[in-house]
Amino acid sequence: MIKKITKKIIKKTVSTKAEPRVSKSEALTYDVIVVGGGPAGLMAAGVAAKDGAKVLVIEKNEELGKKLLISGGGRCNITNANPNHRDFVSKYGKKGNFLFTPFSIFSVNDSIKFFNDLGLKTKVEPGFRVFPESNNSIDVLEILVRYAKNNGVEFKLSTEVDHFETDGGLIKSVVLKKGSPEKILPDGKSEIFRALDKKSNASGKTLTGEEIKAKSFVLATGGKSHPETGSTGDGFKWLKEIGHKVADSNPSLVPIKIKELWIGDFAGITLENVGISVWQDSKKIINKKGRILFTHEGVSGPTILNMSKDIGDLLQYGETKIAVDFFPGIGLDELHEKFKKLFDLHSNKKIKNLVVNEVPAKIFLKILGLLKIDGEIWMNSIMREERAAIIDKLKKFELRVSGLMGYDKAIISSGGLDLEEVDFRTMKSKLFDNLFFVGDLLDFDRPSGGFSLQLCWTTGYIAGKNSAK
Repeated sequence: MIKKITKKIIKKTVSTKAEPRVSKSEALTYDVIVVGGGPAGLMAAGVAAKDGAKVLVIEKNEELGKKLLISGGGRCNITNANPNHRDFVSKYGKKGNFLFTPFSIFSVNDSIKFFNDLGLKTKVEPGFRVFPESNNSIDVLEILVRYAKNNGVEFKLSTEVDHFETDGGLIKSVVLKKGSPEKILPDGKSEIFRALDKKSNASGKTLTGEEIKAKSFVLATGGKSHPETGSTGDGFKWLKEIGHKVADSNPSLVPIKIKELWIGDFAGITLENVGISVWQDSKKIINKKGRILFTHEGVSGPTILNMSKDIGDLLQYGETKIAVDFFPGIGLDELHEKFKKLFDLHSNKKIKNLVVNEVPAKIFLKILGLLKIDGEIWMNSIMREERAAIIDKLKKFELRVSGLMGYDKAIISSGGLDLEEVDFRTMKSKLFDNLFFVGDLLDFDRPSGGFSLQLCWTTGYIAGKNSAK
């Protein structure tokens, strides 16, 4: 199905060879160079090209949008449709104040309209999360690539930037790395990306050591999360080299490692609408209700990810535990009555065969094991104290935290470019008059739920418009 879609896109899109706007002696000069072919970079490139600029996207990977393809579990949570503007901005913390102006220029509604107008049907799920109706992130990526191609954007894939050349208060050029190996396109790649690579680097090889000039530059290299997608902090290094301030980066919105080795037995189990609390020194520090996903090493899911930064901070002060309440909103007295009836109803069953709809069988058996209750015992032989112990565990199933997982598992990374050095009306550098910043490169904290990609669409749009002027 994907191949059919991409074939149609390739046939409909125009050539990437836009009309040159420079003389032959300046053949390597562009109006705008975008470094990074992720969501923010593609948005900036497409918008700048639509406004008439000659645009080049330089991408170190052999394909575009690798991280976008894995976002939202491969479904791509493109934004968050919370109608309360102030509440929406507050999700970015105190630094969210920098975003009132950008979001007034290109809002959530503008983003949804942008994709809808280009043919992407969207839907809103609980928590105001907006997804493509197809539940397929490649549909979002192909729309962005098609938008850029139709507006004449050129691409250099498998091409790594080494550094920026400056001239006073301007960026003069990017210099490509020397000795970059030729990268062969893997079999099975979506045909749209094969076509892009053939049109962008006719030789099929990266042009190494080359200096490419432009009037404006957009830095869209992202943070450090999921380095296997190419987000390895290159942009942070270049910014420091030219004098910008960059806050240290750490994994953020990241799954939690659990000490109990048996946690891997639950890998793949997802619990919806359970109570999730964080404890330290017998005190409940955080209390939420939401979704939890068990992994081979620990726990993940939107609620856990949004707690991860606070959990990381707590670990500095001592042992920290996560507790799962399988029956949030139901008090102990009510739960005791519920289980008394359940035990009476199934008195002729062995305890290991008891079905509790709210609790997966694997977890229920583990609880019996932790309490040293023999699963072969008949229900009518279970003592009242044992039943009470089971109920206590179901209300507070504790897991000891050993730490946070690394960049390879992080949804986003914290840290980034000092926000005081950015003009958020234009996304322009306050140090260099022709350098613009977008997306995860910026030092914003935000929860999961569409907030990262909205930052990409808004900053990408504004940088695209202003870099083309």
